[in-house]
Amino acid sequence: MKSEVAPIDVMANDRPKPTIRAGLIGHSIQASLTPRLHEAEGRAQGLQYTYELLDLHTMNADVSALPRLLAETQAKGFAGLNITHPCKQAVLPLLDELSEEAAAIGAVNTVVFANGKRIGHNTDWWGFAESFKRGFSDVTRERVLLLGAGGAGAALAYAAFQLGVQRLLITDVDVVRAQQLAAHCNQHLAASWADPVSDIAQALANADGLMQATPIGMSVHPGIPLSPSLLRKELWVTEVIYTPLETELLRQAKSLGCRVLNGTGMTVFQAVKTFALFTGYPADAERMLAHFTALTSVRNTT
Repeated sequence: MKSEVAPIDVMANDRPKPTIRAGLIGHSIQASLTPRLHEAEGRAQGLQYTYELLDLHTMNADVSALPRLLAETQAKGFAGLNITHPCKQAVLPLLDELSEEAAAIGAVNTVVFANGKRIGHNTDWWGFAESFKRGFSDVTRERVLLLGAGGAGAALAYAAFQLGVQRLLITDVDVVRAQQLAAHCNQHLAASWADPVSDIAQALANADGLMQATPIGMSVHPGIPLSPSLLRKELWVTEVIYTPLETELLRQAKSLGCRVLNGTGMTVFQAVKTFALFTGYPADAERMLAHFTALTSVRNTT
């Protein structure tokens, strides 16, 4: 059930540009900047591009609504959908094909509708990896603790492998889910590369870095996913959340002198890849990054 990503046609810019309709499915996503990010890049490229939020929370629905939402948007001619918490793994049985990366990760954040099929992709991992390369290119990555084994955690695990992490420790409030992700990594990436752990204190004491991939810290899920007493200044800390840009975890880590990386890069760079999948046109990564920075600057001053 694999599908290669079709190369972008370099002659596409010479053709009439189509009307594009896309959307995002997730829970409590009203604060998402993804629609404005996609639509701004669409306008910059002369596209008629509309991007809609399909919020399970405002619909008073849950993941059981996924079959209906996919069918409705596909029938309406959507180019595709982004998929976020808590649907990145629940959507898998509803798809016809998976890209190589999505199959290896076991989670999907992008569904493309093409030729009557639903094709699942994962651009989260590349978005995180690109952000990491830009911000943390020089950090040690012998042993890393991944906090969260859901859809975002699965993408970060794949990215960690591609980034050269030598040993990945995985923890989750759902112990079975951590075990399943570790087993999946060891099967699809490298034998004995990942380990599920339950003792976070011990894991962090011997780790070079912490990758945070739970929803805890979002504006709609406030808090911190671990005790700040477990942090130490030698750790580097990454975050997938961007609402807010500085989560409580990052604030506490910075106060101790840790190097931190917020969710900006992952959010923007996954959107860069997704934009190309939806439209057939390559996105301008630096322009999208600048627009995102402008959007978050406005948000933080209002």
